[in-house]
Amino acid sequence: MPRPATDPRAHTARAARPRQRQPELERDFSRSPALGYESADEAGLVRCLAHGYPTPLARWHFHDEYELHLITATSGKAFVGDWIGPFQPGHLVLCGPRLPHNWVSLETGEGGVAERDLVIQFRHEPLQRACEDLPELRELMPLLERARRGVEFFGMSEQARTHWDRIKAARGLERFSHFCAFMADLAHCRDYRVLSTVQIQGAEGDAEVEQINRIVNRITANVAEPISAGDVAAELGMSESRFSRFFRRSTGNSFTDFVNHVRINSACHLLMQTDHFVTDICYQVGFNNVANFNRRFLEIKGMTPTEFRRQADHRFRGSH
Repeated sequence: MPRPATDPRAHTARAARPRQRQPELERDFSRSPALGYESADEAGLVRCLAHGYPTPLARWHFHDEYELHLITATSGKAFVGDWIGPFQPGHLVLCGPRLPHNWVSLETGEGGVAERDLVIQFRHEPLQRACEDLPELRELMPLLERARRGVEFFGMSEQARTHWDRIKAARGLERFSHFCAFMADLAHCRDYRVLSTVQIQGAEGDAEVEQINRIVNRITANVAEPISAGDVAAELGMSESRFSRFFRRSTGNSFTDFVNHVRINSACHLLMQTDHFVTDICYQVGFNNVANFNRRFLEIKGMTPTEFRRQADHRFRGSH
């Protein structure tokens, strides 16, 4: 069965959350072979990339392709849409088009690491067109739809490494066949969770998408900031009712629900990564009432903050 978003998988490193920046659109001219990218002529639909950390490729950004990340070294904090959580070697995530994401490694040592990410990129349109004539490919569509909010897979790291190596070593039809085998395994995997509560997508230059990006980034980067739909609507020159319709259409969430999800996700991070009191965390993530914080936490995560921390402690400290 799919893993619920309440599952607190984490490592126990203690560190402050890095401030998120506005996501950048990853452009073709930034994908230099010097950074490890394969050319479109060389790779065709499926491009492979391996990179270390730090690197100019590791930044808060988005792009038009799907991107599958397998983390092979280091641990740290991942940002996928509005989701914030820990990662460690074996972390496997598929991000959909224009979904902002970043992985920030902590304590990498002087000089960093030579290999941290094994990445596969591919575009939606060729697969969508092929589905019209190849019904077998239609099995991928539910997976790709989930990926628009980011999907984390569990228990597949060794399998994913084998798939990546085969795809990287192959060309042409052989590469595509290995890619299809990898996608089939992901499509059939039932041990996963969808990460982000927001789905951001659209064409470059789309004014509405840029507005939503700015709003989302403002909320995720400043979770404790008091913010209301009325305030944001006024800043955009909209009525509150028009802004509410616009935000729900763009993200699939009401503004209040979205803000609450971001704040509760940030609270989960603090519960796992710090020893702060629950009452302190309540105010750190923007709630001004402990009872309301506990109520919203229970609604979204299916357990109290104390129980969430207890489960995380049991899994990652008590089990050693």
